[in-house]
Amino acid sequence: MTFYSIAGLSAAMFVLAVTPGPGVFITVSKALASGFRNTLPVIAGIVTGDLIFLLFAIFGLAAIAETFETMFLIIKYLGAGYLIWLGIRLWRTHPEKMEIAASKKHRFLSGLSITLGNPKVILFYLGFLPTFVDLNALSSLDIFSIAFIVSSILGAVMSFYAYSASRARQLFKNERTQKHMNEVAGSVMIGTGSLLLYRT
Repeated sequence: MTFYSIAGLSAAMFVLAVTPGPGVFITVSKALASGFRNTLPVIAGIVTGDLIFLLFAIFGLAAIAETFETMFLIIKYLGAGYLIWLGIRLWRTHPEKMEIAASKKHRFLSGLSITLGNPKVILFYLGFLPTFVDLNALSSLDIFSIAFIVSSILGAVMSFYAYSASRARQLFKNERTQKHMNEVAGSVMIGTGSLLLYRT
């Protein structure tokens, strides 16, 4: 990889990462509901899912992804259902109790399912990467560099969204306001889960 391909890939990845989508929505809503630290496992799950599909694309495993399309569809349903369930809990639970309960949930898996539930991501990488690199001529160092670029930029952008949302949450300390913020976050989760189901 050349300096220009790295710079171009980094810039394009940044633009794609900041574009609102299910990953951004779940990150922001989780940060609004439970704070920045409780959102980090969700971000780790989102990044891991992207890395899995990235490696699938690099090693030409798109055919395998299509073979396991039913499995990805099941993951998508489970992830969407989990988001809707969390959204309903945010609406119905007291803000303080919600924060304690949320810390015990499988936040990493919720982030992972958001990405793995959308196998179109691998098709995106298959169409996106060749713009900057020759997939047939990548060395181990090139693959590591691409994975590092994708994970670091995606993780940084999601962390920024999470931190900004958690700071907004800290500005409103009273219980009534936090309840309203939980309702907003819950609505976003329910909407994101419903969107995932609608895109089936």
